[in-house]
Amino acid sequence: MTDVTDGVLHTLFQSDQGGHEQVVLCQDRASGLKAVIAIHSTALGPALGGTRFYPYATEAEAVADALNLSRGMSYKNAMAGLDHGGGKAVIIGDSAAMDAGQRTELLLAYGRFVDSLGGRYVTACDVGTYVADMDVVARETRWATGRSPENGGAGDSSVLTAYGVFQGMRASAQHLWGDPTLRGRKVGIAGVGKVGHHLVEHLLSDGAEVVITDVREESVRRILDKHPGRVTAVTDTDALIRTEGLDVYAPCALGGALNDDSVPALTAKVVCGAANNQLEHPGVEKDLADRGILYAPDYVVNAGGVIQVADELHGFDFDRCKAKASKIFDTTLAIFARAKEDGIPPAAAADRIAEQRMAEARRR
Repeated sequence: MTDVTDGVLHTLFQSDQGGHEQVVLCQDRASGLKAVIAIHSTALGPALGGTRFYPYATEAEAVADALNLSRGMSYKNAMAGLDHGGGKAVIIGDSAAMDAGQRTELLLAYGRFVDSLGGRYVTACDVGTYVADMDVVARETRWATGRSPENGGAGDSSVLTAYGVFQGMRASAQHLWGDPTLRGRKVGIAGVGKVGHHLVEHLLSDGAEVVITDVREESVRRILDKHPGRVTAVTDTDALIRTEGLDVYAPCALGGALNDDSVPALTAKVVCGAANNQLEHPGVEKDLADRGILYAPDYVVNAGGVIQVADELHGFDFDRCKAKASKIFDTTLAIFARAKEDGIPPAAAADRIAEQRMAEARRR
């Protein structure tokens, strides 16, 4: 246990993954709740980020994920032009093994922990949590977004997340091929769940050829049945990234999709997807650039969802949010231009722009 604790403290206070303002370990024995809330920065405003519900192998793995995800939210919110810092929470557990009553009690306990932070952290949905869950959390705190319209919320944020990713793809196409459309391009999507299935619709409407894969067979079948003859499927992500003639690869599942194994195998010229933390480790962005693959930074293009939930705090208006998410097109183009000007990968250019905004906020 000492080694684990020392490792966590080193990450918090000394490593590049640290620098967090506050990390809260939450436990409620009655409900079985074990959670981590990580607040990376409040320089731009209250930390905003979703709650992930996942059966982590170890507590240390859960803490590491919360730290990485919350740091990413600081950059995402800064690049989205939001007056919010970055935060993230993870709940340790297998939600599929819980009955409805257990899940409700656990989420109520979690909501009390969120409320105890007095608005420094605003939560929303993430992997493993849904609109109905945020309705439960909101029974204990006003700092829960992503609620249902019936409960004063904006509903499913994956709609605008997919729309923002599509805008990032259009910007990538403009930068690389001189035309902001995916018409006639082959796009491979890994993960057609909450966000991915909406992205399929945008791409088909734009005239793209779509190839999909997902670990859940039912998710693939839903898409194929809805669009017979218009979408094809491959067995797994490994097959997808090696697909001949692939123009765009869209990772839309869990993080770490771009790594030492996948990058050398990629056939696509563009990577633009909804998954968080796609770069498995520092240096992968350079590997992509060295191969001539254009990478649209994940936290820039997948910001549509956070734009939506942030708007919920001020009285949700879908058209206003969609207009803001449309600007992801311009932001992505600006990042590519900055990368070219500075002679650095797009991921580094995005970081510089976000860090500049946060630094300016701290000086005020």
